[in-house]
Parts: sequence; C-alpha cells; structure tokens
Amino acid sequence: MPLAIQCRALRKTYDGKVEAVRGLDLEIETGECFGLLGPNGAGKTTTIEILEGLLEPTSGEVEILGRNWRTHARELREQLGISLQETRLSEKLTVRETLQLFSSFYRHPTSVELVLEELSLQEKAGALVGKLSGGQKQRLAVATALVANPKILFLDEPTTGLDPQSRRQLWDIVRQFQKRNGTVLLTTHYMDEAERLCDRLAIIDHGQIIAAGTPAQLIERITGHHVVEFAVSDHAGGDGRAWSKLPGVQSVRAEDGLYCLRVNEPHETIPALLAEVQKQQARLVHLTTRQASLEDVFVQLTGRHLREE
Repeated sequence: MPLAIQCRALRKTYDGKVEAVRGLDLEIETGECFGLLGPNGAGKTTTIEILEGLLEPTSGEVEILGRNWRTHARELREQLGISLQETRLSEKLTVRETLQLFSSFYRHPTSVELVLEELSLQEKAGALVGKLSGGQKQRLAVATALVANPKILFLDEPTTGLDPQSRRQLWDIVRQFQKRNGTVLLTTHYMDEAERLCDRLAIIDHGQIIAAGTPAQLIERITGHHVVEFAVSDHAGGDGRAWSKLPGVQSVRAEDGLYCLRVNEPHETIPALLAEVQKQQARLVHLTTRQASLEDVFVQLTGRHLREE
C-alpha cells in the first residue's frame, strides 16, 4: 500500500527571498492520524496548502496516494476532504442543502443522509446554516469534507473555539474515519488533542521539521518524564543556577514567576528543592508536579508556546 502523503526536499520561496518552507521531508502512512504542529509563521499553513494542491512548491516533490498534482490533479481532488479553520458557508441554505451542494462536486460522494447521521446533524438538517451554533457549524464544515467520500482528510484546527463536548464529538468523528482506513492530517493548537488523536506528529519551525515521532516518543526523547513547577518568595533562585544543580534536574525554565524543572525522578528532586529553599531563607509559595507533555516538548524545542504570535 503506497504512502498516503510523501514529500521530499520541499521548498517554497516568496518573492525570491522569503523562505516559508526549507527542504521539508515528510511521510504519512495510510490510515494514520498525523499531526503537524508549529507556531504562527513556522511554515505549517504553506506546507499544507502545497499538499492540498492549492500552492505550487518552488522545488521538491509531492506525492499524494502515489500520484502527483501535475498529472493527476482532478483524480486527487476526488480523494481529498478539506475542512478549514473558518469555513464560510451560505447562511441562507439549510444544512441538508449545503451537503447536497458539496456532494454534487464529486463523482462518487457519500450519502448525504449518512453524513448527517454520522455527524449528529439529523435534527438540524432543515435548519438554516445561519441559525446553527458554533459547534454545529464546525461539524457541518467537517461534514462538507466527509461527503466527498475522501481517502485523506485535512483538518485545520477543527476544534478551535468549541466547547469540550463539541470537541469530543469531533474526536469521535476522526476516529471513525480512521477505522475505515482513512488518513487524517491534523493541525491543532490544543496539545491534549494532539496527544489523544495523533498516531505520529511533526513539529515544524522556520520552515523545517525539527522533531517527529509518536507523542510518547517525543516526550521521552526530548524532555524529562516529569515537570516540577514552583514559585518562591523574595526573588530567591536568581537566574536558576541553584535549581539546575539539584539532583535529577535536566533543565530549568523561568516563566511568569514560576520555575519549571524537567526531571526524571521527582521523589529525588523535591526533597532537595525544599532543602535549597530553606537554605536560601525563602518561602515556597507554589509547588506542583505533573507528567511532561507535548507543550513542554514544544517550548523546549522552539522557546515558544504554540499560541504565541
């Protein structure tokens, strides 16, 4: 079975000088949910638009389901379902009419009624799009992609602004699509979403992939298994060198008045931390421990949070 998506040495340069994508290599297997993460301006959107056939790369090769956009554009468009972060639909059409319209664009679409049922939109089938809630509109946007009966589903931040229940409904939709051997390329700013949905993911920054693997592999490879966060009174700790010498500490990061220690054995680090606070005649005002997460990996690699501009 061919790879669902493959690109080699992908580059995109604007005006001959701005390199949005710089020699990117990517392989996505059929049937997996692959996450592409990166801060704003990292080249993520440009990469996805090239893969979707919306942009021509400056150089490099792209294959979708073993074919390329130069010779199989019409065929490939029949195989892709695309849901943008903000999909603008006619507010004067009903939900069913909207899906019937999108269905007419394809030669072998999925049944509109089946898609309505799968996305729990049956009760809203006769409602005008303009009367839908935010969660219902987002589910309808995904429905317009699924009605194409695609083999690959591109989801660009599909749950931004949704309530927790609506987010989980969309997660279930992604999992059901995968069970039918569908491939998903997902972008998201929610790390819990990436950890739960993605079989593998890549972090892109400055137009290049800087890390790739399963969520568990990235956390284990790049950061300690645990994070100890704490704050002390009287500006103790200085530049953090005292904390970096504590047993088991791999790195120290100061952020918003908190110190974040990446450690493997918190039961060894915390007693030494308390002793150091006492030695400095300071007072501990906050202390928490937690499992390391993809957010920690991201900050470690890029120095930025995903939601930072």
